[in-house]
Amino acid sequence: MSIWEYANPKKFLTTSERVMPALWVSAAVLCTVGLIWGFFFTPDDYRQGSTVKIIFLHVPAALIAINAWFMMLVASLIWVVRRHHVSALAAKAAAPIGVVMTLIALITGALWGQPMWGTWWEWDPRLTSFLVLFLFYLGYIALWEAIEDPDTAADLTSILCLVGSVFAVLSRYAVNFWNQGLHQGASLSLDKEENVADAFSNPLYVCMIGFGLLFLALVLYRTGTEIRARRMRALMLRERMQA
Repeated sequence: MSIWEYANPKKFLTTSERVMPALWVSAAVLCTVGLIWGFFFTPDDYRQGSTVKIIFLHVPAALIAINAWFMMLVASLIWVVRRHHVSALAAKAAAPIGVVMTLIALITGALWGQPMWGTWWEWDPRLTSFLVLFLFYLGYIALWEAIEDPDTAADLTSILCLVGSVFAVLSRYAVNFWNQGLHQGASLSLDKEENVADAFSNPLYVCMIGFGLLFLALVLYRTGTEIRARRMRALMLRERMQA
């Protein structure tokens, strides 16, 4: 069985409808368990106090925000190379999810940063690149809505997605590129000196997996909606031509 079979809209819809219930349930359980575990059953940090618990919402949201753009990039490249409409619609479907996750990360980052840094915002390399990524998300969505022909819209948004990927990379690795700025390094690292304690990392892993499954479920659901909407527009156009 080839992965390209799922480029067929009917095959995609059939398969996604089969797996989505399990994804919804798993995402709901893991997100609930992870957030309750993190917010109510972890100790306060010796320096940051209870404020550190924002990590259980901030880090998973930021992770999805960045990787959603990379998923859109892969889907867009598949569209450009192979012209599979499902991939273009999957990229379109992921964008609103990504923008919401980016907004959550920016807001929770400000809530976390204010008591730690004494300011709601700082033009830190990672924060600035993350804000630019948020603007790229908005521009991507606006470009889809502004162009009537879906194939042309898919072509132009694919180019925008490629350009925006630079800022997705900067958002992920800005702390490594620049040894300055207020933003801390990675919360989860192979370096034991940088990695957070197990009391925080274990529920954080649960939250990250839950958010990842939630993203996947939402993308499948929204892609199915986009496929059906495209079919509806095609049928309406055919009826107009026959009339």
